[in-house]
Amino acid sequence: MYKRIILKLSGEALAGDKAGVMYDDDTIFSVVEQIKEILDMGTQVALVIGGGNIWRGRSSNENMDRTKADQIGMLATVMNAVYVADAFRQKGVKAFVQTPIIIGTVTEQFSKETAEKHLENGEVVIFAAGIGHPFFSTDTVTALRGAELKADILLFAKNVDGVYDSDPKANPEAKKIEEIKCEDIIRQGLRVVDTSAASLCFEQKIQVLIFGLNEENSLMRAVKGEKIGTKVIVG
Repeated sequence: MYKRIILKLSGEALAGDKAGVMYDDDTIFSVVEQIKEILDMGTQVALVIGGGNIWRGRSSNENMDRTKADQIGMLATVMNAVYVADAFRQKGVKAFVQTPIIIGTVTEQFSKETAEKHLENGEVVIFAAGIGHPFFSTDTVTALRGAELKADILLFAKNVDGVYDSDPKANPEAKKIEEIKCEDIIRQGLRVVDTSAASLCFEQKIQVLIFGLNEENSLMRAVKGEKIGTKVIVG
């Protein structure tokens, strides 16, 4: 059993399998209930949430300034974090949103010490707004917070149940990869996790698991160490 985990949820995952919606409460409450059980087992949980259900960078306007596009993306993650934090509240779990930029009374400003106190008190911390600067993905901030907080493992929950040798949506013959070396992700430029995140995980020897959020009790199974998704070998 892990002492401290950081869960990365893609923004798209918050919509479940429903088209045209930003949030699917059934999916979100399923995650919250699993995390509540994990907290009861004594494991500390922090989250990083993407913003892809709201904003997809310059996909709608390729001439947009990259910095401005990334800033909008940061704000999208804040919206998602606040929404999910309230879902925790509805289930009786205290959750705090921390951002590296000051957003009035909406969030706490990130502090390693404060985050650790929340975690040690059995409270959930949700990290939003990335690192506060453009050109860094939510994968990268997941790895960064994992290194800062000495997380035992990073759990990347996606819409696909692991890493495949080709796009399983386009290729029905695609084969799932059970284990992959972190350096192979970097060397081959695989779009599994951001290469900056992969480099940091490799350097700091942080365990990584990539799995499908929509599988039944997938998060609980991942925390219990069951065989699920794709394990990233870091050393």
